[in-house]
Amino acid sequence: MKKIGVMTSGGDSPGMNAAIRAVVRCGLYSGLEVYGIESGYAGMIDGRISLLAHSDVSNILSRGGTILRSARSLEFKTDAGQAKAVKNLKEHGIEALIVIGGDGSLTGAKLLQDKYGIKCIGIPGSIDNDLYGTDLSLGVDTALNVITSSIDMINNTASSHGRTFIIEVMGRNCGYLAVVAGIVTGADAVIIPEVPHDINEIGNMFINRYKEGKTRNILILSEGAGKAEDVALQLAECGDFDARITVLGHIQRGGTPTATDRMLGSQMGIAAVEALLEGKSGLMTGFQDNIIVLVDFDEVFSNKVTVNESICRLMKKLI
Repeated sequence: MKKIGVMTSGGDSPGMNAAIRAVVRCGLYSGLEVYGIESGYAGMIDGRISLLAHSDVSNILSRGGTILRSARSLEFKTDAGQAKAVKNLKEHGIEALIVIGGDGSLTGAKLLQDKYGIKCIGIPGSIDNDLYGTDLSLGVDTALNVITSSIDMINNTASSHGRTFIIEVMGRNCGYLAVVAGIVTGADAVIIPEVPHDINEIGNMFINRYKEGKTRNILILSEGAGKAEDVALQLAECGDFDARITVLGHIQRGGTPTATDRMLGSQMGIAAVEALLEGKSGLMTGFQDNIIVLVDFDEVFSNKVTVNESICRLMKKLI
């Protein structure tokens, strides 16, 4: 193997640049040529592919987002789009790919391997932490730090005015961010997709807190469990709450990557290159029990991620 490609796809996440840097530098150290593919599968189709040098990845560890940029591509879902992408890879002599992204991005990597025989290794990059086979995906730790800081600030003004705040965080079908944020910020209630909730029970609990002299209520809502506006209306039926809504949105993906995400990206990037050099393919790098492992794509996609039971027990006892 002489030439490999690296790309980021789907939603960006802090730590992607650390992974890109590790892939490039480990690849060059191992005698490989490393090509960067801009804007994910869209860039692969358009031929936005260029050779990367050591200097191209200097001073990017502290940057959020991805220097290779990212995009979603409907065209790649078509046979014609895939044919264009594969043609461009072959024209550059790229023999294998390292794909950094979430479930959709890694699904594309699996397709390239299964349908076109291109060796692929995936690196999980998703702040939702919704990929099976890894305890942490790139960006999760940074996102949690951003969420924690935001809620701490909201907590101050909520206490000052005696208000109830509904804070919506990302998570789609996985409530990991909401649960952990709820535990570490001392939230009063958390609503996630995986666990049924009773809004009347939450409303009564908030009323009792005010009667006990508490000066605020903080409810963290995972976006996959409903809309903040609907929850606010439901709470209003339970009592006279001066509820305010804060949707943290895309700030959760921004910010300076934490040391944890920089380290994780570096470890996973090197593991991905080493896997390709050993002739391996169809695998995702994972972080399990504090070590880097390789997980088969079939295992990743055939299992559903749910919030860890031990974390849910913590939530029940602390919130």
